Amino acid sequence: MAIDIKDTVQAVDAAAVMGLLPGRPRLLALGEPTHGEATLLGLRNELFRHLVEQEGYRTIAIESDCVRGLLVDDYVTSGTGTLDDVMARGFSHEWFNGSDANRELVRWMRAFNDGRPRSERLRFAGMDGPLEMTGAASPRQALTALHGYLLAHVNADLLPCTEETLDRLLGADDPWSEPAAMRDPARSVGRSVRAKELRLLADDLVALFDEQTPHLMTATSRDAWDRARLFGRTATGLLRYHYWMADPAPSRMTRLVALRGRMMADNLTAVAERGPALVHAHNAHLQRDLSTMRMGGAPLEWWSAGALVSARMGTDYAFLATALGTIRHQGVDVPPPATLEGLLYGLPEDRCVVDARRLAAALATTPPTPRVSPWFGYAPFDPAHLATTDGIVFVKDIVAGGKDVVSH
Repeated sequence: MAIDIKDTVQAVDAAAVMGLLPGRPRLLALGEPTHGEATLLGLRNELFRHLVEQEGYRTIAIESDCVRGLLVDDYVTSGTGTLDDVMARGFSHEWFNGSDANRELVRWMRAFNDGRPRSERLRFAGMDGPLEMTGAASPRQALTALHGYLLAHVNADLLPCTEETLDRLLGADDPWSEPAAMRDPARSVGRSVRAKELRLLADDLVALFDEQTPHLMTATSRDAWDRARLFGRTATGLLRYHYWMADPAPSRMTRLVALRGRMMADNLTAVAERGPALVHAHNAHLQRDLSTMRMGGAPLEWWSAGALVSARMGTDYAFLATALGTIRHQGVDVPPPATLEGLLYGLPEDRCVVDARRLAAALATTPPTPRVSPWFGYAPFDPAHLATTDGIVFVKDIVAGGKDVVSH
C-alpha cells in the first residue's frame, strides 16, 4: 500500500495528543485492544503522568468496579489503608489485581498527592459496575450505603423502608452472585418477588436523594454526596441488570452488555463533573461506533459507554484507540501489509500517535483490509471507525510479561 502517512504520525505524549483535538476534553479516553499486557498499561501510566504535569488532568478512571475503586481513591487521596490491601481489594477483573503497572500507578498517585492541598490531589475512579463476565454482585453494599447516608441526614419518616426491611429482602449474597445465572436465566434471582420489591425501594431511595439534594449538599461534604449518588446509581443499575439476567428471551445477552455500557457511561459522566480525566478501558467500551462481539456463538451489538458519553458531551469527549502490530506470545504475528496495522507497522517508530481523521482522508481511495486475529483475546482496529476516532496510538510489538486475560 504505497501511501505516505508520515505527516500524520507523532510521538506519544500529551502535547501530540492535544494537538489532535479542538480543545482539552473533560474525558480523554484511551482504549486498548486486549487486556493484561504490561506494555499497554505502562504506556497508559506514562500518558497520565504527562497529562497531569502538562495539562492539569487530575483523575484517572479505569475499567474496574466503581465501588471497589473507592478504596483506591481513599488511599491515593488520604493514605487510608495500605498499598498491598488496596491492590488486593480495590480492583475487579483478574487482569488488574496482580498488575505491576497498576501497582506503580497507585504508588505514584499516592506519592504525588502527599503534602498537596486536597483541591490539587489526583483522584482514582472505577468506571465499571460491580460486574464480571460470570455474573454480578449483590446490590447489598450499594443499597445499604445509600440507605445509611439518607438515614443519617434526612428525617427517617421520609425513607421508604427500614434497614431491617432491606436486610430481609436482600437475603444471602450468594444467590445474587450465582455464576450459573449468567448462562441460565432460571438460576437468577433477579425476577423474584423480593428483587422486584427491592427495585421499587431503590428507585424511591434515589428519588428521595434527588429531592433532598439542596439540603444534602450543605449537610455533608461534596465527596460524601458524590459517593451516595454513586451508591444510588449502582444499586439501581445492579437490580436492573439482575432483572434482565433472569430474562429467557434471545435478546437477553444484548440487553446485559448494553446495561453494562449504560452503567459505565453514567459513572464517566459523574467523573467528568470533577474536571478533566483520563479514561482507560477496552476499545469496544470507548469507541463512538456500535460495538460488536460474539458470546456463546451469538453476535451482540450495543452502544458502548464511549458512544453514550460522546452523545452527551460532544467535543468534551475524545477517543484514542490503540492498535497493535504483534503479540507473538499469543500467536499474533506481523500484520498483513494491506491492513491498517500492516501500514502502521511499516513505520520506523516503535510506538506513535496517528491523526485518525487525516489518515482516513489519506486512505479514502484505498481503504485497508480488516485484520483478522488468530487469538480471540485481541480485537484488531476496524478501519471503518477511522472517521469517528480522534487518534490511534500504535504499538509495534507487545513483549511477553504481565498477566494475560482475554475477556472484555
